Amino acid sequence: MASLPLSCSSITPTTTTTRTFVTAPPGLSAHNATRTRRFNLSCKAKNGGDEQRETLRNEETSQGKFDRRNLLVGMGGLYGAANLVSAESSPAFASPISAPDLSKCTRGTNLNTQQPLDVNCCPPLSQKIIDYKLPPITKMRFRPAAHLASQEYIAKYEKAVELMKALPEDDPRSFMQQANVHCAYCNLTYEQTGDPSMRLQIHNSWHFFPWHRWYLYFYERILGKLIDDPTFGLPFWNWDNPPGMVMPNMFVKKDSPLYNPRRNQDHLPPAATDLNYAGKPTTDPSKIIPNNLTEMYSEMVRNVSTLEDFYGAKYVTGDKPDPGPGTVERGSHTALHVWVGQATPSGEDMGNFYSAGREPLFFSHHANVDRLWSIWRGLRGPKPKDFRSPTG
Repeated sequence: MASLPLSCSSITPTTTTTRTFVTAPPGLSAHNATRTRRFNLSCKAKNGGDEQRETLRNEETSQGKFDRRNLLVGMGGLYGAANLVSAESSPAFASPISAPDLSKCTRGTNLNTQQPLDVNCCPPLSQKIIDYKLPPITKMRFRPAAHLASQEYIAKYEKAVELMKALPEDDPRSFMQQANVHCAYCNLTYEQTGDPSMRLQIHNSWHFFPWHRWYLYFYERILGKLIDDPTFGLPFWNWDNPPGMVMPNMFVKKDSPLYNPRRNQDHLPPAATDLNYAGKPTTDPSKIIPNNLTEMYSEMVRNVSTLEDFYGAKYVTGDKPDPGPGTVERGSHTALHVWVGQATPSGEDMGNFYSAGREPLFFSHHANVDRLWSIWRGLRGPKPKDFRSPTG
């Protein structure tokens, strides 16, 4: 079976596998087995230089199409670039999940152990709220496949992360503060605005893809700004393609700012990534890559009939967290989080929501998830690609 195509189509950020689907676990650990903006991506992958080219080109589309931009820039609270969109500028949808009250952030829960977190991942509060607006795009960003990235690119990426890690700890652009963004919105630190009896969770629902896209967007911009390169793009871990089904070498050099010791040491190169991983080694390693390709076809084609099959279940104000993930989130995405993280009950770093953002490989992992969203849209042809209502 061939790997997935590597070409991408335009994406409007709006908002099953061969396994038997069950209710999604709340954590990652294997031990708990109006107007829209269009993002145009040009993606190419060749043996001589696999790279994803991305340009964020603003286009107005019909007012009838549901736009989660207002929701996600606000709900994301992606501090370091913009805290949140003001309530006055947000459209009056029926009952979408909206920006939380940042002053009411609590310590949160370790969803792998169901114990209170022993770290505080709440964002620094700002007295000045910024109405973020997409800047004019004059140059294209490049997202290379991690396993084919040039030494020049790797040096540039290492420098960017080194500078991010060197920022003061209380700088909202710092590596740890950016990592805490994921913790804050994934570990029940916030209550839902409009229904304080419910906690906020951006996984296991239709918010998964667009929220993480905005997370990467701001993270990528911070790195590019630190090295004065407006074209800088994150590398994507090309784990749906056999040559990329191994942890990229740029992340395993111990003297690199991209290295993280809190990984499963049994899964360092040349170990093949297992997209069906659930905490135990595959009994027949020779079947890993064929099984991976079957898994990808199931997640992207075979088991996707409706929008909710792919995006995840709808999640609006008053709903309990974790209504249900889509095929990619439930499958390869979660499997690799667990595969990379340590083989411990908490699975740090990559295998736990609160600590996943501390793993540099996380961002390349999600850059590929973001790419798969684009590919899936291309595979849909004339079928609907977006929800047209905030309530599904």
